[in-house]
Amino acid sequence: MQVSVQSLDQRTRQAAFGALKARVGALGFLPFVGPAVMASVAYVDPGNFATDIQAGASHGYILLWVVVWANLAAMLIQNLSAKIGIATGNNLPELIHAHYPRPLVWLYWVQAEIVAIFTDLAEFLGAALGFHMLCGFSMEMSAALSFITVMIVLGLEKRGFRPLEIVVGALVGTIAIAYGLELLISRPAWGAIAMGSLVPQFGDGDGPYLAAGILGATVMPHVIYLHSGLMQNRLQVPAALKPRLMRFHTLEIVVALGLAGLVNAAMLATAAAAFQGRGATGDLTQAWHMLTPIFGPFAATLFAVALLASGVSSSVVGTMSGQLVMQGFVKFRISLWLRRVLTSLPAVVVILLGVNPTRVLVFSQVVLSFGIPFALVPLLQFTGRSALMGGLVNRRITTLGGWLIAVVIVGLNAYLLTTL
Repeated sequence: MQVSVQSLDQRTRQAAFGALKARVGALGFLPFVGPAVMASVAYVDPGNFATDIQAGASHGYILLWVVVWANLAAMLIQNLSAKIGIATGNNLPELIHAHYPRPLVWLYWVQAEIVAIFTDLAEFLGAALGFHMLCGFSMEMSAALSFITVMIVLGLEKRGFRPLEIVVGALVGTIAIAYGLELLISRPAWGAIAMGSLVPQFGDGDGPYLAAGILGATVMPHVIYLHSGLMQNRLQVPAALKPRLMRFHTLEIVVALGLAGLVNAAMLATAAAAFQGRGATGDLTQAWHMLTPIFGPFAATLFAVALLASGVSSSVVGTMSGQLVMQGFVKFRISLWLRRVLTSLPAVVVILLGVNPTRVLVFSQVVLSFGIPFALVPLLQFTGRSALMGGLVNRRITTLGGWLIAVVIVGLNAYLLTTL
């Protein structure tokens, strides 16, 4: 008699159903952990390294408030994205395709692909820089290794959602541990951290530009699309259980993005403690070189490990997002390896031309901040429709908070354009 062995995905779904139907302890929360962890990668990606380090090196702790508020906004936005996947069984690009006029859908797809290119530019450069710093390889060799590593991790998708979630979660944990240790080593000014986190100010010079970069690196358009896709088929439950399922995932979002926010703040605070007043420009390679004489070789190694883990994990998530965007908007699908090749090309050109990677990283995050409203506006429209969302329709205060975030983002982008 042959006994069938359940896959990891099946065991996860079974445990989740059990938790939904009965009162559970802390371990009952574990089957729901995964989608928000995958999304949180975008909030600790190499673009965050570039913007946070440049902000800390040039302005100290004063832009920490942008990190704090951007992270709170991200929690609300990712919650809405997860909710739309649970309530409708569709992802956001699919809903835009179904409800928007066809010319507007194509416009959305084009801008989403532009966002994907700039997203991947930051992520791929970060992974290559990580290999270069950690192993001493040339940037060309590091780029090749980055491509191979990302494809190996993406190959786990054939085994289901759970193995990929576990590997990406381990990479996120690596980043968090590395930067927790960096923060302890750097001994930042905690009073200045508190002041910078609470008092909004831009400082002199390129403060608004860096604030927009931090925003673009924190609230990222591609994971607004992706989170809805991660939820739509992960666990299909009757309508009566959807509110309880949403409560579990809201908790996951708060925990995962809260951790990502702390890592973000640690990046900026460590940069302020290490580099402000020492002539640092915020360049990632320069920052890595300077860490050894300031805090010792262990700090420099931690930095390289965190950057490599960030680049690999975010490249995986970015490739998945690009695939979801193309399939959702225009119902067209290509293989993941071809998608990976095409979106890696701009980063390869930057490496071959010898362009400063950090400047490209920061600029890419500013571009991403202009893509946020394109994802946020339809998200707010759809989650506010009771006919579409049923019992998970937004409350009025949620909708108001979402539109306020959209207005602030558009306002900051407009301010940035007038000050450049």
